[in-house]
Amino acid sequence: MRIATRFFFLFLPVAFAVASGFAFPAQPDQDVQVVEVTAKKYEFNPAPIHVKQGVKVQLKITSLDRTHGFKINLSPDGADAKGAPGLVLASKDDCFKIEKGATTVVEFTATKPGTYSFHCCNRCGLGHGGMKGQIVVEP
Repeated sequence: MRIATRFFFLFLPVAFAVASGFAFPAQPDQDVQVVEVTAKKYEFNPAPIHVKQGVKVQLKITSLDRTHGFKINLSPDGADAKGAPGLVLASKDDCFKIEKGATTVVEFTATKPGTYSFHCCNRCGLGHGGMKGQIVVEP
């Protein structure tokens, strides 16, 4: 009985530390800025979206009502589109499809400060043309 009690008190702190993540800490990726975005008849929320320059960004976009799309200009508003892009997408997709009730992840790195416009690229109804937003990249 005495050995069992010692064993219990010696290993209880170790077991607690392991269970609480102390022994194997899970470090969140601090170089990723995650932004939760919703899409619904004819708006994106939040708008505008503010992100930091040089940080990898994950937009987790969820459609609340129907299928929408997401397309972003890779150059800041008013800049020459022939130069190097200010946003570097992790995917080659041009128009990201956002199914109702599902979450689509759009990942990019913002290399230049400025304002970048985006819009719905999947015809979603009469107000489709007004379904727009902006990402503001801050230095």
